[in-house]
Amino acid sequence: MKKLFFIALLIGAGWQVAQSPARITLGPGVLAKDPPAQDEFVSLQKFQLDGYEIIPTARFDIKAKVLGSKRYIFGREADLAPMDLALGWGPMSDEAILQHIQISQGNRFYRWRVKEFPIPRRQIETNSANMHLIPASKSVADKIKAARHGDIITLSGHLVNVKGRDGWVWKSSLTRQDTGSGACELIWVEQFDVVTL
Repeated sequence: MKKLFFIALLIGAGWQVAQSPARITLGPGVLAKDPPAQDEFVSLQKFQLDGYEIIPTARFDIKAKVLGSKRYIFGREADLAPMDLALGWGPMSDEAILQHIQISQGNRFYRWRVKEFPIPRRQIETNSANMHLIPASKSVADKIKAARHGDIITLSGHLVNVKGRDGWVWKSSLTRQDTGSGACELIWVEQFDVVTL
């Protein structure tokens, strides 16, 4: 039984590596200087998607650097948002700073570690975030999947809350100032593109 578990673990790890786009390097410099733009005026009405109610809470636009990506295949969250991207802007889009920060993702969280802070902790916390992405179309989903670690991307859509028929709720953060549980953005992604520099 242990052998079968080990084999399954290796297959899963190999699949994850095979599905992960290659990392690219664009060089030092702040490549996405502005923070995300959020507008509380929402023209999109709530709607149903695969048995869930999608409730827009704010218009959301961002240009950012991909700090990491993680695919999920299990759980109801994966049915809606199969991909998370950790994104950075301002100083967290500068590879001269990022080379001193170790970044990882798992269990729908984004984590970072440093030996010495290249910038103050609060700048790391407020210039980066883990974002759960619900693609509005197959073409958007394909573009999200193809995004590479290191790419500069633009994303437009809406921050949303999700309700299940059984009372289950998944909410988006509405600020870039929070950290920890509940601090991730949940986004209905209407447009997604990699920026050509």
